[in-house]
Amino acid sequence: MKKDSPLPLPEEMRKEYKRSDFSKLVRGKFYKQAIAGTHVVLLEPSIAKAFPTSEAVNEALSGLLTLAKRTTRLTRRSSARAKVVARR
Repeated sequence: MKKDSPLPLPEEMRKEYKRSDFSKLVRGKFYKQAIAGTHVVLLEPSIAKAFPTSEAVNEALSGLLTLAKRTTRLTRRSSARAKVVARR
């Protein structure tokens, strides 16, 4: 039995897409990075202003991970002590 044919595509693009955005695209622009195992991420314009280079983004994220690890350890220790104190 044949599957039904897919629904016809709309003639116009969605409102959130702008045709001018697509004229700037380059085929294979990030191919080498993707093959190398890096990740390409699109940033909000306000974030891109704060972190203009990939090095700045990586430094900020590394700092955030370090802070999160420190905070997690502190939380685990303090909650474990609270349980011991509560049992007494």
